[in-house]
Amino acid sequence: MELARRIIDAHTDAGPDEDGIHTMGAAVMAADYRMFAGVNLYHFTGGPCAELVALGAARAQGARQMRCIVAVGNHGRGVIGPCGRDRQVFVDYYPTMRVIVPTPAGPRSVLAADLMPLTQRWTPEGMDSLDPSLYQDPETAGPPIIRFHPRYLEDVRSGTKTKTTRFRDPAQLGPARLVFESDPEVVLPAEVTGVRHCLVSDLTDQDAQGEGLTTATELRERLKGHYPDLAGTDEVDLITFQINDKTGAA
Repeated sequence: MELARRIIDAHTDAGPDEDGIHTMGAAVMAADYRMFAGVNLYHFTGGPCAELVALGAARAQGARQMRCIVAVGNHGRGVIGPCGRDRQVFVDYYPTMRVIVPTPAGPRSVLAADLMPLTQRWTPEGMDSLDPSLYQDPETAGPPIIRFHPRYLEDVRSGTKTKTTRFRDPAQLGPARLVFESDPEVVLPAEVTGVRHCLVSDLTDQDAQGEGLTTATELRERLKGHYPDLAGTDEVDLITFQINDKTGAA
């Protein structure tokens, strides 16, 4: 949201309450957490919305799977929901991408497919029949998901990495799916064998070594990279897991 706001504030061609060619900014986050931005190009023939420009920019720089997308209006108008054409594009190409939309309770994210209930997907070969699986949220259809950066995939697969430290991302004992948002996305079935709650300030060198680091200070710095607002008085979860299948599935 912040990236989309910065982009349109820097590049809009319209003052407050004025019409313009560039009045919307959008940002998309790819599966590898890279972010790409775009602005709209209004035209009476149907100039592209900011979301489509951002998706094109992502593709041009090698991104293939998208994690989430948002559009923001210029001059502080905040999050703006996608138009009907954009919703159809999202469900055709990225049905499991999350879309940030405005609600009376503030912005929230929903699956792209849920923005178009009972729609039919378009492909170059024509219209597909309805696919009920598109409308199952992968977050809830199956064991709980624990998401990882792709750089950890080989360490987890080999059994070198069996611990992870999380902030406001709880896990529970029992079956889980370890999801590596690579290209293509990889899912490993696993078992969470331990969950320990701990203050950031109480992390130990042993905790750090379980993450492949040396000292607790290194672990705290790594966590701050993932969670910039993390404080020493915050509580994190130290999760121990083991994968059930060495091969995994893409």
